[in-house]
Amino acid sequence: MSNPFHDPESVTVKNLEAAFAGESMAHIKYRYFARLCRAMGDEHTAQVFEDTAEQEIRHAFGHADLLFPSASMTPAKALQFAIEGETYEYTEMYPAFRNAAMAEGNDRAATEMDGQIAESREHATMFQAVLDKAAKRFAALAKVEQRHASHYQAALDQLAA
Repeated sequence: MSNPFHDPESVTVKNLEAAFAGESMAHIKYRYFARLCRAMGDEHTAQVFEDTAEQEIRHAFGHADLLFPSASMTPAKALQFAIEGETYEYTEMYPAFRNAAMAEGNDRAATEMDGQIAESREHATMFQAVLDKAAKRFAALAKVEQRHASHYQAALDQLAA
């Protein structure tokens, strides 16, 4: 049986992704509102927004647990998901957003999108470097383990002779 959480065409996956995005956005929005309230001297309202933001992040993590089940995740898979996401952002999403902003004459938004394109490219490059370094470490470890295994096998062979 296939795992429905790995099927990008699944309605459930699409709903979980939308819920994850919504909860994540609410978290950041409420943090931002808290910052604004605090700057205006309203500590009580800022605290209410921050408390609610914490609840929203727990909701988002619940959705993430379903989208990326820990039993099937590895650091390499997490890095690959991150690389794919950041690459999509700088090759498709932000360029389309930038073009729309330019078409509407919104230079400030276009400039923001230019910055996001550059940062997303940097993030993808950084994640890829971490993945590449991990692959090299694993390859080196595998060579050491193979040497040890060969050494142990030779010792066993001598004992059996």
